[in-house]
Amino acid sequence: MDFNYAKHFASSAERYPDRPAVSVGKTTQTYEQLKRRVQNLAGQLMPVLGEGRVGVLASRSIETCTAFIATAWAGGTYVPLGLTLPDERLIALFEELELDALVVDAAGAKKLSPAVRAAAPPLVLGPSQEAGAFQPVKGQFSEVAPTDQPADTAPDQLAYIIFTSGTTGMPKGVMVNGRSINLYLDAIEPHYRLTPEDRAAETCESNFDLSIHNMLTCWRGGACLHIMRPLDLVAPARFIRANAITTWLSVPSVITLMRQAGGLKPDTLPTLRLTWFCGEPLPLEAAQAWAAAAPHSVIDNFYGPTEITVAVVRQRLKGEGPVTPERGIVAIGQPIDGINMKIVDDKGVQVVDATPGEIVLAGAQCASGYFRKPDLTEKVFKLVDGQPGYFTGDRGYRDADGVFHHLGRMDNQIKFKGHRIELEEIDAKLREVSGTSMVGTVTWPMEGETVKGLACFFSAPDITADHMQDRLRALLPPHMVPALIENVADMPLSPNGKVDRKALRAMLNERSLQRETAA
Repeated sequence: MDFNYAKHFASSAERYPDRPAVSVGKTTQTYEQLKRRVQNLAGQLMPVLGEGRVGVLASRSIETCTAFIATAWAGGTYVPLGLTLPDERLIALFEELELDALVVDAAGAKKLSPAVRAAAPPLVLGPSQEAGAFQPVKGQFSEVAPTDQPADTAPDQLAYIIFTSGTTGMPKGVMVNGRSINLYLDAIEPHYRLTPEDRAAETCESNFDLSIHNMLTCWRGGACLHIMRPLDLVAPARFIRANAITTWLSVPSVITLMRQAGGLKPDTLPTLRLTWFCGEPLPLEAAQAWAAAAPHSVIDNFYGPTEITVAVVRQRLKGEGPVTPERGIVAIGQPIDGINMKIVDDKGVQVVDATPGEIVLAGAQCASGYFRKPDLTEKVFKLVDGQPGYFTGDRGYRDADGVFHHLGRMDNQIKFKGHRIELEEIDAKLREVSGTSMVGTVTWPMEGETVKGLACFFSAPDITADHMQDRLRALLPPHMVPALIENVADMPLSPNGKVDRKALRAMLNERSLQRETAA
């Protein structure tokens, strides 16, 4: 088995050299052209690989694609870094990671403030005039002619490190090895095999592991990856039609944005044949609206933390469901081949069907742990029935038909006025009343660790906050009705398109501080 993911691209480049591999705007590169760019960059990286880690500070771009494959081609570990990270956090990550090199695209180059540049590794490569080509921004390189084929790598060698948010304020680096990513690709290929005729949309930022799914499934099948620019994200339906996109993967909140903009009407997305939604709950009503717009597409809801390698639980939409009735969302379904999934109690013992508990996932494709965080790794990565496992921190249950359901984060269960409350339960009612998935409930204000109140936000232009509060009073017990309900025109979203609860709470804190200052 080949454990270097770049070999999938190399195989397609050999079979389909003249087929388009990547496209952005008016620029398209064939497999042969992209391969040459990859080999050139790999030749620049190979002489400096010590620890093997190559940071990539970039947005969606041909340069990102080139860096992703070239890092593996040279035998290194790909480490995408978010463009929204403040300078202080970037510098701290540089110190922690001890990168051998940093690759930036045009957007990433703008993040190279004097302080960031000084803290960056000795070699920083930035874009040259030709798409996918690089030149030194810091340091010099001694280019080595790479081999015709990617380096051979061991199954346990790290393929990539993806950083996710951490409760301490510093992100956690999830380490995924070559065995894990290849097991994932092998497990999903029978269900989602792409061909040279497919045109896949890249909707995700490079530090979101769904982008890795997009790139690898696309290039393994010889398809073309169509990269969405910022303006394309404003009008996704137009982008899909203009590029005859056949496969789509995004967070479900995109559906709400398209519906609000009037871009999701029946039969408006006829070219789509495969649709995946992942990363947040998929409301049934939203999924059905997408199904009407894309009548020739299957629609699958995917679930899976980064720690178990991309997404490992899937459920196909079948008319009215299956639905998680407590939340009005499409169920997360059943695990893919090679994954063991169970629901356990607080002692780690499996519970009977229909009993809520913690979702645990296990299998050989489990991540290797968190980068240089052994205590945290030991806490959540444990053997499960003799297999590497991950305790997700998510609540869920399995029904009598063997279908799994997601009930939200365990740390989103709070205690307020003596009651235990699931914030996702309030979100579910917000979605029901407002007709939008752009909703978020936060605990505010806080007094130390004590919850003193609840605040709800939604984005629906034709509904007033008073109406929402009246409806919530009819649907929820009094202790679950938030004192503050607000309709926001522009819901803050994370770089991955999810409702950003931290930003909502920060907005409330800032308002409170301004009032105190004014007084």
